[in-house]
Amino acid sequence: MIVNEKIGDVMATDNQKALKRKETLKAISEMCLLDDNLMTLVFDRNIEATELLLNIILQRSDLKVLEVVGQREYKNPMSGGRSITIDIYAVDGNDKVYDVEVQRAPEGADPHRARFHSSMVDTKMLKAGQEFKEIHDSYVIFITASDVMGAGHSLYHVNRIIEETGTHFGDGSHIIYVNGSYKDDNDPVGRLMHDFRCLSSVDMFYPVLAKQVKYFKETEGGQEIMGQLFEDLVAKWGEVRAKEIAEEMAEEMAEEMAEEMAEEKALEEKKASARRLIARGKLTLEEIAEDTDLSIEIVRDLAGLQLA
Repeated sequence: MIVNEKIGDVMATDNQKALKRKETLKAISEMCLLDDNLMTLVFDRNIEATELLLNIILQRSDLKVLEVVGQREYKNPMSGGRSITIDIYAVDGNDKVYDVEVQRAPEGADPHRARFHSSMVDTKMLKAGQEFKEIHDSYVIFITASDVMGAGHSLYHVNRIIEETGTHFGDGSHIIYVNGSYKDDNDPVGRLMHDFRCLSSVDMFYPVLAKQVKYFKETEGGQEIMGQLFEDLVAKWGEVRAKEIAEEMAEEMAEEMAEEMAEEKALEEKKASARRLIARGKLTLEEIAEDTDLSIEIVRDLAGLQLA
């Protein structure tokens, strides 16, 4: 009887793995570059893709990237202070620093957050003994799923202005919001945002982005990387807190995943209860089916496995 229960447990585990695999693939299929997990993988260490991104947003053609790192942590030097993890950190040939963030939810692009990111980036600019004038220009770029500024523009540039003269303050700090909902296939920014919204690589304009998206979403090796990332997130937040992951991975998918996994867990608990009742032999299979809220077919299958 113990052997049969172990066989049943193995089969249940295999079923759970198959279900999780199906859910993971579904999650991957519904992700786009507006999900920071996919975006980070696509741009991490990818000089070519990052140069394309920054040249389009900054409306240049000559910007050269020397370094790009995904998920770079900036620790707050203040005890108990809040730290940040930058989606994409890049440095160009003139030592200008770029912090690129994607935000699905409007509240994630709050102006105070942009201010905080800018200040945290600045803390890493100077070493002891350096002059303040040696601090390099910094760009904090928020790519938002919606038009958070609400004026219909593709780009919003935020720079300090001297109010009395109307001239730029010139401190080298720049904040740019990119409207992820902007649509214009004749505009480089419009094409870029089209690619950020695409679920399939075949629909994308820019080959350098399509190539990476295709790898992570449509090849076995890339799906394994994405799958592990997805499982790590679920393990971190827990199934019942799937909504916590919604901003980073399609919100509807996260909610559906939580419901399906909860249903699967509940079914396995009912089967375990039925197996115990079958082993005691005091109730008919019909009574067990009624007590456990399982179909008579499932109970009969469980009874067959235990008697085998």
